[in-house]
Amino acid sequence: MKVVLQNITKIFPSRNKKSNEEVVAVNDFTFEIPDGKLIGLLGPSGCGKSTTLYMISGLLAPTSGQIFFGEDDVTQLTPENRGVGLVFQNYALYPHMTVKQNILFPLQNFKGEAKLSKEEMLERAFQAAKLVQIDELLERKPNELSGGQQQRVAIARALVKMPRVLLLDEPLSNLDARLRLQTREEIRRIQRETKITTVFVTHDQEEAMSISDMIVVMKLGVVQQIGQPQEVYDNPCNLFVAKFLGTPPINVFTGTVKGGKLYIGEDAVMDVNGVEDQEVYVGIRPEGFIVDAKGGFKCKLSNLEVMGRDVSVVSYNDASLNPVVRSIVDADNKIDRDSEFITFALKPHKVFLFNKETEARIYLENKSENKKETKKAKGGK
Repeated sequence: MKVVLQNITKIFPSRNKKSNEEVVAVNDFTFEIPDGKLIGLLGPSGCGKSTTLYMISGLLAPTSGQIFFGEDDVTQLTPENRGVGLVFQNYALYPHMTVKQNILFPLQNFKGEAKLSKEEMLERAFQAAKLVQIDELLERKPNELSGGQQQRVAIARALVKMPRVLLLDEPLSNLDARLRLQTREEIRRIQRETKITTVFVTHDQEEAMSISDMIVVMKLGVVQQIGQPQEVYDNPCNLFVAKFLGTPPINVFTGTVKGGKLYIGEDAVMDVNGVEDQEVYVGIRPEGFIVDAKGGFKCKLSNLEVMGRDVSVVSYNDASLNPVVRSIVDADNKIDRDSEFITFALKPHKVFLFNKETEARIYLENKSENKKETKKAKGGK
């Protein structure tokens, strides 16, 4: 089921009686969610991602704009009439009911032509439980299950209605690290098997990038960038997106463009033909460094963290906005731990320039294709 959000805005009234200033939770959000895809809504707390999800579900009404499921305008439809399955962060299971009863509960509320026989309901419940691999736990109660198993029950309960759209609101935030990894893989498997259009809300960029077909990065209610995860990572449209995506995070420096060269501090680190002379922010991905004694970028060496295949080089630079500079290099590099300094060359496609005032991306001449791709990802804006 294709979902279209058309100029969606949600404004909440002010709780401050003195200022009476309204809160714009989502501002003019337009996006088409393709049929059968898994979309990640991504951003920090307060960016409007959960509000967007609840407007799709019908739990919140947009202040303005329209929502379409396929060709149907569902903006005014109640949640029960939209055909959505919603999984909450806290699972919201009924503690006095068994797993089977929890999964059956939505089906028991069907009325009219949609009403099912007892046999049909049991068959659907069993198939949903089997899909999420909890079919052997049907007689247990929620307090007898692990967090991951409870999450699977919540997903099965959402799927048993055979929804047109599946909505997941931070579904993994209550799980430990190992279960998060396992459960996100299960969510992706289930989505691929069912081919249900799915919207997945998270503040964890690694989570969103690992399982989403496309991600929507939001900040303060405004969409910053839309695209395939790798595309957005490789071509961030502004400094916020660049900093939000990536583990370890991108290294950010103050820099200067002068005479077609990029300077970080006093070091001329690379050519930037076609960029006007100006002060800039420079973002360098951790994997964008090459250990090179003849390189142009010098940092004060602090520590080497061996990770097997790779080495994480921890260093300092006066122009860095991060507490430390973190570089991921191949373990085959021979680095003297006792050296005071380390010198790098830079991979141009891992270096991004941003306007000092607006923090918008400054595109280099040889990155014109990337600019087109980013525009395409944002809908040509």
